[in-house]
Amino acid sequence: MALTAILVFLITFLAAGLAVLIGWFALQRMGAEALAEDVSEHLLDESPRVLKDESLSSISIWAKLLERSDLIHIMRRHLQQADLGWSVGRVTMLMLLAGSIALAIAMREDRIPGIVAVVIAVLVGSLPYLYIVRRRAKRFRRFEENFPDALDSLARALRAGHPFAVGMDIVAQECEPPVSIELRKAAAEANLGSSWDTALAKLSDRIPLLEVSMFAAAVQMQARTGGKLNEVLAKLAENMREATSLRGEVRALAAYGKMTGAVLTVLPLVIAGMMMIVNPSYLTILVYNPYGKYLISGAIICLVLAHFVIRRIVDIKI
Repeated sequence: MALTAILVFLITFLAAGLAVLIGWFALQRMGAEALAEDVSEHLLDESPRVLKDESLSSISIWAKLLERSDLIHIMRRHLQQADLGWSVGRVTMLMLLAGSIALAIAMREDRIPGIVAVVIAVLVGSLPYLYIVRRRAKRFRRFEENFPDALDSLARALRAGHPFAVGMDIVAQECEPPVSIELRKAAAEANLGSSWDTALAKLSDRIPLLEVSMFAAAVQMQARTGGKLNEVLAKLAENMREATSLRGEVRALAAYGKMTGAVLTVLPLVIAGMMMIVNPSYLTILVYNPYGKYLISGAIICLVLAHFVIRRIVDIKI
């Protein structure tokens, strides 16, 4: 069995390597026309940048393959929003490695059908990306909690007579992460030649929250029409606190539904375990029956899908 698992693992990686080589030769045959178009696009892009764009992977072949997919650019943006220093190539290789190991282990068991083994491999392979998404969501939640305090501090700095740029520097030094990190990036972009409209637009892209978009719109409108920006920011911070409080109440009410979904998901497994202890012969027929493995696999998949459906139902957006 161990030899079979090793062979399956090697065959999977050889197939992946062959796919990479085929893609590389396909890219080489595309000719110099596509390369010229890419170079012209980079030459026409004259927008100032503070940081140099990092490559998707340290492996040039893998990086060029990843550049052809729009989903990879979404993953790269999610990595930046989660404040992780990982490269996209490292994450994708980790996903392939985890999925291959899970597939090799699942195929060792004769009681697991081939389709179910593939599903398990896909689920295990997606765990690194799910971690990125979860970390990104937690970072956005911390940003929502601390951003009203940052706006209050900025409003007080403007009321004291400081310019907007100086106020942003002061707030970036006093606030807690991740607000301080993002405001410091916006201030650095503005100080290095970009306009505040461009810096705030990039801040809205890095933190795609309604509160940040409202802040950027308020600053841009004040720059065009004039007015007391400190009063606008103070009122905006007050409204954000009320919205944050309302979201907290909704999360508290939805926690009961999420807990119910978790209990309903785990309860069948607990009952099956208790039955195996009390009366093992009761479920032995299902385990050793030729069609029993399909029924068990289908039940587990339905439990997992039902769990996510329940969480989706109780996930109320405001």
